[in-house]
Amino acid sequence: MIRTNPLRKGLKEGASFVGTFVKMTDASSVEIIAMSGFDFLIIDCEHTHFSKETVESLLRAADIYGIVPIVRVRENDRAQILHALDSGALGIMVPETSSRVAVEQVIDSTYYAPLGNRGFTASNRAAGYGFADAAAYVDMANENIMTIVYAETASALDNLDEMLAVPGIDVMWIGPMDLSQALGVTGQPKHPKVLAAVDQIIQASRNAGIAVGTIAADAQEAQQLLAKGVQFIGLSSDQAMIKYSAKHFMKALKTDI
Repeated sequence: MIRTNPLRKGLKEGASFVGTFVKMTDASSVEIIAMSGFDFLIIDCEHTHFSKETVESLLRAADIYGIVPIVRVRENDRAQILHALDSGALGIMVPETSSRVAVEQVIDSTYYAPLGNRGFTASNRAAGYGFADAAAYVDMANENIMTIVYAETASALDNLDEMLAVPGIDVMWIGPMDLSQALGVTGQPKHPKVLAAVDQIIQASRNAGIAVGTIAADAQEAQQLLAKGVQFIGLSSDQAMIKYSAKHFMKALKTDI
């Protein structure tokens, strides 16, 4: 059956959480992340070629170790959201949601009635393959699944207040690299235009009572973001952490030789 999700309640109470992105197919990556103390992980289907079977394998590993698994789908597509949730994701992250209508589509695809219109079956993995009580499963899903939508385009900045007014959003995620492109300074996430847009999104989201999330490259940047009121930090990724360690190991080794 679907697990409880302490992050959803915690965010509403003002708590902060740190997770990371999973871009590797081996479930040992999930296990190591969980044992390292991260609060959540984001299985990244947008920038990888994960199959449905791989996603389900990673979700199983997350369940075993008790870490909250979120799936970032490739696009705002009803079938992709349904497959991720039916497989047991406790959160859904949907990129390029740049309008109220797009956010409403996410909510409609994520939740069962009366909150949304998610396709229903009691035989999926999340419902224990039919062993769970169907009505209890619906209540558990609607109570514990998180929705994370994006502000990463010029249209999203224009439509931000309308997007934030949609009931059911748990996190407004800031995509700084895509924002840099939208603002004409591609690849410069620290450009003043981007930083001003980030501050705008943080302030508008906090005013609306919605938690803010974004990516951090390292612990120092994560601490800075937390100090600004960002509650949901995606710190690096499994691939990036391997790259960082490998680079520094070899640098130290060559220095010692």
